[in-house]
Amino acid sequence: MTLIVARKNPVIFKTQAIEVQASSEVLRYTPVGNPLSFSQMQERRQPVSVTDPENFQLTVANLGVSVDLQLQWQDRQFQLLVRQDRPDRGDNVLKLLSGYVPAHELRVPLLTAMTEIAEELLIETETGWLQGRYQETWLPTPYADSLTLDEEQVFRLASRSSANRPVLCRELNLLERPRAYVHLPSNSLQLVYQLQLELPPDAQRLSLLHADEFLDEESGELVAQMDYQRPELFLAERIKGKATGDLFILQQGELIAQDTQGMTLSEAFAEQRGWVVEAPNCSWQQGLCER
Repeated sequence: MTLIVARKNPVIFKTQAIEVQASSEVLRYTPVGNPLSFSQMQERRQPVSVTDPENFQLTVANLGVSVDLQLQWQDRQFQLLVRQDRPDRGDNVLKLLSGYVPAHELRVPLLTAMTEIAEELLIETETGWLQGRYQETWLPTPYADSLTLDEEQVFRLASRSSANRPVLCRELNLLERPRAYVHLPSNSLQLVYQLQLELPPDAQRLSLLHADEFLDEESGELVAQMDYQRPELFLAERIKGKATGDLFILQQGELIAQDTQGMTLSEAFAEQRGWVVEAPNCSWQQGLCER
Protein backbone atom coordinates (compact mmCIF):
# COMPACT_ATOMS: atom_id res chain seq x y z
CA MET A 1 0.00 0.00 0.00
CA THR A 2 1.46 3.35 -1.06
CA LEU A 3 0.88 6.21 1.38
CA ILE A 4 1.49 9.85 0.49
CA VAL A 5 2.98 11.50 3.58
CA ALA A 6 3.60 15.03 2.31
CA ARG A 7 2.84 17.42 -0.51
CA LYS A 8 4.67 20.71 -0.79
CA ASN A 9 5.76 23.31 -3.26
CA PRO A 10 9.29 22.56 -4.46
CA VAL A 11 11.93 24.66 -2.77
CA ILE A 12 14.08 26.38 -5.34
CA PHE A 13 17.38 24.55 -4.97
CA LYS A 14 20.57 26.57 -5.18
CA THR A 15 24.13 25.45 -4.63
CA GLN A 16 27.63 26.44 -5.72
CA ALA A 17 30.56 24.84 -7.46
CA ILE A 18 33.27 23.59 -5.10
CA GLU A 19 37.01 24.22 -5.40
CA VAL A 20 38.89 21.24 -3.94
CA GLN A 21 42.50 21.37 -2.79
CA ALA A 22 43.76 17.92 -1.81
CA SER A 23 47.09 16.91 -0.30
CA SER A 24 48.34 13.80 1.42
CA GLU A 25 47.49 15.37 4.81
CA VAL A 26 44.19 17.23 4.31
CA LEU A 27 41.37 18.04 1.91
CA ARG A 28 40.13 21.61 1.83
CA TYR A 29 37.09 22.80 -0.12
CA THR A 30 35.75 26.27 -0.88
CA PRO A 31 32.39 27.23 -2.44
CA VAL A 32 33.06 29.38 -5.49
CA GLY A 33 31.19 31.25 -8.19
CA ASN A 34 27.58 32.24 -8.61
CA PRO A 35 24.65 30.23 -7.24
CA LEU A 36 23.68 27.26 -9.41
CA SER A 37 20.21 25.85 -10.01
CA PHE A 38 19.70 22.09 -9.94
CA SER A 39 19.79 21.87 -13.74
CA GLN A 40 22.93 24.03 -13.94
CA MET A 41 24.59 21.81 -11.35
CA GLN A 42 23.63 18.67 -13.31
CA GLU A 43 25.13 20.11 -16.50
CA ARG A 44 28.47 20.42 -14.70
CA ARG A 45 28.43 16.79 -13.50
CA GLN A 46 30.57 15.52 -16.36
CA PRO A 47 33.47 13.05 -15.94
CA VAL A 48 36.83 14.49 -14.93
CA SER A 49 40.27 13.06 -14.18
CA VAL A 50 43.25 13.78 -11.95
CA THR A 51 46.89 12.76 -12.35
CA ASP A 52 47.65 12.15 -8.67
CA PRO A 53 44.78 10.96 -6.40
CA GLU A 54 46.59 12.27 -3.32
CA ASN A 55 47.51 15.76 -4.55
CA PHE A 56 45.35 17.83 -6.88
CA GLN A 57 43.32 21.00 -7.27
CA LEU A 58 39.97 20.78 -9.03
CA THR A 59 36.67 22.63 -9.26
CA VAL A 60 33.76 20.18 -9.02
CA ALA A 61 30.07 20.61 -9.72
CA ASN A 62 28.67 20.17 -6.21
CA LEU A 63 29.00 18.88 -2.67
CA GLY A 64 27.02 15.79 -1.65
CA VAL A 65 26.57 14.08 1.72
CA SER A 66 25.89 10.47 2.65
CA VAL A 67 25.29 8.79 6.01
CA ASP A 68 26.85 5.42 6.77
CA LEU A 69 24.19 4.60 9.35
CA GLN A 70 24.48 1.43 11.39
CA LEU A 71 21.95 -0.16 13.72
CA GLN A 72 22.05 -2.82 16.41
CA TRP A 73 18.92 -4.98 16.47
CA GLN A 74 18.46 -8.12 18.58
CA ASP A 75 22.21 -8.22 19.28
CA ARG A 76 23.04 -8.09 15.57
CA GLN A 77 24.66 -5.22 13.67
CA PHE A 78 23.32 -3.86 10.38
CA GLN A 79 24.09 -1.13 7.88
CA LEU A 80 21.13 0.80 6.43
CA LEU A 81 20.77 1.03 2.64
CA VAL A 82 18.09 2.47 0.39
CA ARG A 83 17.28 1.62 -3.22
CA GLN A 84 17.50 4.33 -5.87
CA ASP A 85 16.81 4.28 -9.59
CA ARG A 86 19.29 6.63 -11.29
CA PRO A 87 18.16 7.19 -14.88
CA ASP A 88 20.81 9.88 -15.36
CA ARG A 89 23.48 7.22 -14.74
CA GLY A 90 21.56 4.27 -16.20
CA ASP A 91 21.60 2.11 -13.08
CA ASN A 92 19.60 1.01 -10.05
CA VAL A 93 21.60 0.81 -6.84
CA LEU A 94 21.49 0.29 -3.12
CA LYS A 95 23.07 3.34 -1.53
CA LEU A 96 23.58 5.16 1.73
CA LEU A 97 21.07 7.82 2.74
CA SER A 98 22.31 10.84 0.80
CA GLY A 99 21.52 14.18 -0.73
CA TYR A 100 22.84 17.34 -2.39
CA VAL A 101 24.06 20.12 -0.11
CA PRO A 102 22.29 23.47 -0.75
CA ALA A 103 24.24 26.71 -0.84
CA HIS A 104 23.27 27.86 2.67
CA GLU A 105 24.61 24.63 4.24
CA LEU A 106 27.87 24.20 2.32
CA ARG A 107 29.85 25.23 5.39
CA VAL A 108 27.84 22.98 7.73
CA PRO A 109 27.01 19.87 5.64
CA LEU A 110 26.18 17.84 8.75
CA LEU A 111 22.87 19.77 8.81
CA THR A 112 22.05 18.41 5.35
CA ALA A 113 22.87 14.89 6.53
CA MET A 114 20.46 15.24 9.47
CA THR A 115 17.71 16.55 7.19
CA GLU A 116 18.20 13.59 4.84
CA ILE A 117 17.83 11.17 7.75
CA ALA A 118 14.65 12.90 8.92
CA GLU A 119 13.15 12.88 5.41
CA GLU A 120 14.18 9.40 4.24
CA LEU A 121 14.16 7.19 7.35
CA LEU A 122 10.75 6.27 8.79
CA ILE A 123 10.61 4.12 11.94
CA GLU A 124 7.18 2.82 12.95
CA THR A 125 6.30 1.30 16.34
CA GLU A 126 3.01 0.02 17.71
CA THR A 127 2.36 3.44 19.22
CA GLY A 128 3.43 5.74 16.39
CA TRP A 129 6.39 7.03 14.41
CA LEU A 130 9.67 7.82 16.13
CA GLN A 131 11.17 11.27 16.24
CA GLY A 132 14.95 11.58 16.20
CA ARG A 133 17.63 13.34 18.20
CA TYR A 134 21.27 14.01 17.45
CA GLN A 135 23.04 14.83 20.72
CA GLU A 136 20.78 17.53 22.22
CA THR A 137 19.16 18.59 18.94
CA TRP A 138 15.80 17.37 17.64
CA LEU A 139 15.70 16.32 14.01
CA PRO A 140 12.96 17.84 11.82
CA THR A 141 9.60 16.02 11.63
CA PRO A 142 8.61 16.65 8.00
CA TYR A 143 5.61 14.28 8.07
CA ALA A 144 4.09 15.21 11.43
CA ASP A 145 0.87 16.35 9.71
CA SER A 146 0.36 12.89 8.16
CA LEU A 147 1.91 10.41 10.59
CA THR A 148 1.09 10.08 14.29
CA LEU A 149 4.26 10.59 16.30
CA ASP A 150 5.16 8.41 19.26
CA GLU A 151 5.04 10.85 22.19
CA GLU A 152 7.14 8.72 24.54
CA GLN A 153 9.95 7.16 22.52
CA VAL A 154 12.66 8.57 20.22
CA PHE A 155 15.57 7.28 18.21
CA ARG A 156 19.02 8.75 18.76
CA LEU A 157 22.03 9.28 16.55
CA ALA A 158 25.59 9.00 17.82
CA SER A 159 28.94 9.45 16.13
CA ARG A 160 30.49 6.07 15.36
CA SER A 161 33.99 6.86 14.12
CA SER A 162 36.00 9.54 12.39
CA ALA A 163 38.08 9.63 9.26
CA ASN A 164 41.85 9.62 9.70
CA ARG A 165 42.47 12.72 7.60
CA PRO A 166 40.73 16.05 8.26
CA VAL A 167 38.35 17.77 5.85
CA LEU A 168 38.07 21.55 5.99
CA CYS A 169 35.66 24.08 4.55
CA ARG A 170 38.06 26.96 4.04
CA GLU A 171 39.76 27.05 7.48
CA LEU A 172 37.02 25.30 9.45
CA ASN A 173 37.38 21.64 10.43
CA LEU A 174 34.11 19.79 9.74
CA LEU A 175 32.28 18.31 12.70
CA GLU A 176 32.39 14.49 13.03
CA ARG A 177 35.36 14.20 10.62
CA PRO A 178 33.53 12.67 7.60
CA ARG A 179 35.25 10.54 4.99
CA ALA A 180 35.71 12.53 1.79
CA TYR A 181 36.24 11.57 -1.83
CA VAL A 182 35.96 13.19 -5.23
CA HIS A 183 33.80 11.03 -7.49
CA LEU A 184 35.37 11.46 -10.91
CA PRO A 185 32.47 10.19 -13.09
CA SER A 186 30.06 12.74 -11.59
CA ASN A 187 32.60 15.52 -10.91
CA SER A 188 31.45 15.91 -7.32
CA LEU A 189 32.88 16.03 -3.81
CA GLN A 190 31.20 13.55 -1.46
CA LEU A 191 31.27 13.48 2.35
CA VAL A 192 30.33 10.31 4.25
CA TYR A 193 29.32 10.66 7.91
CA GLN A 194 29.52 7.54 10.06
CA LEU A 195 26.75 7.39 12.65
CA GLN A 196 25.07 4.83 14.89
CA LEU A 197 21.27 4.59 15.08
CA GLU A 198 20.10 3.83 18.63
CA LEU A 199 16.52 2.59 18.97
CA PRO A 200 14.50 2.80 22.20
CA PRO A 201 15.02 -0.48 24.10
CA ASP A 202 11.30 -0.98 24.75
CA ALA A 203 10.14 -0.44 21.17
CA GLN A 204 8.27 -3.45 19.80
CA ARG A 205 7.23 -4.62 16.35
CA LEU A 206 9.44 -2.07 14.62
CA SER A 207 9.17 -1.42 10.89
CA LEU A 208 11.73 0.51 8.85
CA LEU A 209 10.55 2.25 5.70
CA HIS A 210 11.94 4.71 3.19
CA ALA A 211 10.17 7.88 2.11
CA ASP A 212 10.86 8.85 -1.49
CA GLU A 213 10.12 12.14 -3.22
CA PHE A 214 9.01 12.76 -6.79
CA LEU A 215 7.71 15.74 -8.71
CA ASP A 216 4.02 15.51 -9.63
CA GLU A 217 3.94 16.93 -13.15
CA GLU A 218 0.21 17.71 -13.00
CA SER A 219 0.15 19.66 -9.74
CA GLY A 220 3.75 20.85 -9.76
CA GLU A 221 4.06 19.65 -6.17
CA LEU A 222 6.86 17.67 -4.59
CA VAL A 223 5.27 14.49 -3.25
CA ALA A 224 6.78 12.25 -0.55
CA GLN A 225 5.46 8.71 -0.32
CA MET A 226 6.22 5.32 1.22
CA ASP A 227 5.05 1.81 0.40
CA TYR A 228 4.48 -0.93 2.99
CA GLN A 229 4.77 -3.57 0.26
CA ARG A 230 8.07 -2.15 -0.99
CA PRO A 231 9.75 -0.58 2.05
CA GLU A 232 12.92 0.11 0.02
CA LEU A 233 15.02 0.38 3.20
CA PHE A 234 17.36 -2.55 3.68
CA LEU A 235 19.61 -3.89 6.41
CA ALA A 236 22.97 -5.36 5.38
CA GLU A 237 24.26 -7.49 8.24
CA ARG A 238 27.76 -7.01 9.63
CA ILE A 239 29.73 -9.10 12.13
CA LYS A 240 32.76 -7.54 13.80
CA GLY A 241 32.70 -4.80 11.20
CA LYS A 242 32.66 -7.15 8.20
CA ALA A 243 29.66 -7.61 5.91
CA THR A 244 28.19 -11.11 5.85
CA GLY A 245 26.53 -10.65 2.46
CA ASP A 246 23.06 -11.11 3.98
CA LEU A 247 20.36 -8.53 3.33
CA PHE A 248 17.03 -8.00 5.15
CA ILE A 249 14.05 -5.72 5.58
CA LEU A 250 12.52 -5.15 9.02
CA GLN A 251 8.72 -5.35 9.21
CA GLN A 252 6.79 -5.42 12.49
CA GLY A 253 9.82 -6.66 14.38
CA GLU A 254 10.64 -9.46 11.93
CA LEU A 255 13.77 -9.63 9.80
CA ILE A 256 12.85 -10.84 6.30
CA ALA A 257 15.73 -12.08 4.12
CA GLN A 258 16.14 -10.53 0.66
CA ASP A 259 17.63 -11.94 -2.53
CA THR A 260 20.92 -10.18 -3.37
CA GLN A 261 21.34 -11.68 -6.85
CA GLY A 262 22.26 -8.94 -9.29
CA MET A 263 22.36 -6.26 -6.63
CA THR A 264 24.48 -3.20 -7.42
CA LEU A 265 25.87 -0.76 -4.89
CA SER A 266 26.59 2.92 -5.31
CA GLU A 267 30.10 4.27 -5.76
CA ALA A 268 30.38 4.97 -2.00
CA PHE A 269 31.25 1.25 -1.66
CA ALA A 270 33.78 1.18 -4.49
CA GLU A 271 37.55 1.24 -4.01
CA GLN A 272 38.93 4.64 -2.98
CA ARG A 273 42.46 5.64 -3.98
CA GLY A 274 43.73 8.63 -2.08
CA TRP A 275 40.91 11.17 -2.27
CA VAL A 276 39.39 9.69 -5.43
CA VAL A 277 36.74 7.14 -6.43
CA GLU A 278 36.77 6.28 -10.14
CA ALA A 279 34.00 3.66 -10.47
CA PRO A 280 30.40 4.69 -11.28
CA ASN A 281 29.11 1.90 -8.99
CA CYS A 282 30.20 -1.55 -7.84
CA SER A 283 28.86 -5.07 -7.51
CA TRP A 284 27.39 -6.44 -4.30
CA GLN A 285 30.27 -8.89 -3.96
CA GLN A 286 32.99 -6.27 -4.42
CA GLY A 287 31.33 -3.57 -2.34
CA LEU A 288 30.35 -5.55 0.75
CA CYS A 289 31.45 -9.15 0.76
CA GLU A 290 35.08 -8.56 -0.19
CA ARG A 291 35.68 -5.62 2.17
